[in-house]
Amino acid sequence: MTDADTRTLEFDLAALRERYRHERDRRIRPDGLRQYLGSRHNFGYWAEDPYTPRQERAAKSDRVEVLIVGGGFGGLLTGARLREAGFDSIRMTEEGGDFGGTWYWNRYPGIHCDIESSVYMPLLEEVGTVPSRRYAPGEEIRRHAVAIAERFRLYDDVLFHTRVTALRWDEDDAEWQVCTDRGDRIRARYVVVSSGTLSQPKLPAIPGVESFRGHTFHTSRWDYGYTGGDQAGGLTGLADKRVAVVGTGATGIQVIPHVGRDAEHLYVFQRTPSTVDVRDNRDLPRNWTSNLPQGWQRERMENFLAVIAGEDTETDLVADGWTSTARLQRKMLSGRTDDTLDPGEREMLDEIADARKMNEIRARVDATLDDPATAELLKPWYRYMCKRPTFSDHYLQTFNRPNVTLVDTADTGGITAMTETAVVVGDSEYEVDCVIFATGFETGVSGVVSGTLPVHGRGGVQLLEAWSAGPRTLHGFMSHGFPNLFHLGSLQNANSVNFVHILQEQATHIAAILERAGSEQARYVEPTAEAEADWLATIRRVQIDNGDFLVECTPGYYNGEGTRRRGGGGFSPGPVRFHEILREWRATSMDDVIVPAPVLVNE
Repeated sequence: MTDADTRTLEFDLAALRERYRHERDRRIRPDGLRQYLGSRHNFGYWAEDPYTPRQERAAKSDRVEVLIVGGGFGGLLTGARLREAGFDSIRMTEEGGDFGGTWYWNRYPGIHCDIESSVYMPLLEEVGTVPSRRYAPGEEIRRHAVAIAERFRLYDDVLFHTRVTALRWDEDDAEWQVCTDRGDRIRARYVVVSSGTLSQPKLPAIPGVESFRGHTFHTSRWDYGYTGGDQAGGLTGLADKRVAVVGTGATGIQVIPHVGRDAEHLYVFQRTPSTVDVRDNRDLPRNWTSNLPQGWQRERMENFLAVIAGEDTETDLVADGWTSTARLQRKMLSGRTDDTLDPGEREMLDEIADARKMNEIRARVDATLDDPATAELLKPWYRYMCKRPTFSDHYLQTFNRPNVTLVDTADTGGITAMTETAVVVGDSEYEVDCVIFATGFETGVSGVVSGTLPVHGRGGVQLLEAWSAGPRTLHGFMSHGFPNLFHLGSLQNANSVNFVHILQEQATHIAAILERAGSEQARYVEPTAEAEADWLATIRRVQIDNGDFLVECTPGYYNGEGTRRRGGGGFSPGPVRFHEILREWRATSMDDVIVPAPVLVNE
């Protein structure tokens, strides 16, 4: 299809492209990522744990077989798989006061998972959890995380409110020396890092924010002592309050309907509107899993992953907003593409499909809003995957309330300033009693990649020094020169909207390696430099560059506020193919990374 062929379309594609560029340019700021403050800046108290009191304890000094850094789903799944493989000596560390990761920290009103619970919540059959809703509420997911920890005895030796501060390899003893911020000195044969990449609240660097004398908090540390209510709503403490919510991403979409219903007045400060599609959440029958055959969840998870990744599937078992837009997600998520088409023709067809979907979403805004002017401000003008898609049956309707005001900040580069009593946008001041920041999280500030967890491998070499020319791993999990160290995440492997499924496969993979190493009494596990180089070459050979797409996107999380010109270095053919590679490697090549213990000869 050529540009000439687009003349028969029901819309003007060239005009749409120009509108998208105009809306992008309105929002680009020269300071890029510097427009945000880390929560450890002058607002460290915003990152403190409001849910569980910190308990004083004596420092630990002992030795374990496996130490797992992180108590979110990645760490929980790794612990569960290791328990199944027969590992008893497992220590876990977690910065929060309990297991759950993002579901421990995020307890704001309206919180739900945007992936169907049957495929998002892992180990449902093993633990016996039965989700109550198609898209489970956050507290239900958090309790399921706790149930996993209880089922696999992960509470036996966990250190909560504890951050690992350094890892150093001891070649003589073939183990890691682990230091924490609680003075612990632990030795571990293996270390698995699953500390997540979105853990620290991100705050806008608004001039005068320190001078505001009202109440403030971040959505990931919700202050129910101030608002009243709980995750289901009922925020009675806001009945006489003028409240500002800053941010209209995935979190704001869920929070704003509850605050709008309960506050005296709500001001929503928006830079870029989100796409808001139909959610269609609903209660599920009690014990709805009782008649399903064993292995039903695995089948459903694999089907969802395959549909999202663009693989050939006969049926779509989940059939929701994610699976219906799988083709459009190829711009940001790895997966199969249609190689029967010329790349230029494929891009044109994808762009047309994208435009039709976005026109449908903008039409929904018009159909829902009473005020045409507000409707125009809520319409998203960008390609579908420039921002993470959202789904809600209540968000748009909130702006029909007389006590809710939408304040668009696109032309002012965001909020201009804050005074002792007000939020300022341009020449307008909005007097408020409380400001709630729904501004997301810092990216890449935790784990081995960011440098906040210094790692010294063989010969004292720092991991980031070894990666000075870019990360070098085998399958994204382990690196030469850093024996017995594994990291979970999306680095140099595959990704999906259902990242918990990816973590489950990674946990299975790591447990299988450690089980084999144990059975062979290996000295350590380590890939060769050649294996690293081969995997890096594979990544580069199959990589699809989405840089042109990112450049055209409105500034946001995916493109580093307009500063990022290339996507990540993942495995572009997608998670289904990647998991096939891992299974084949475990069957044929696992011995290549297992270094045997030296044979002792009696003299």
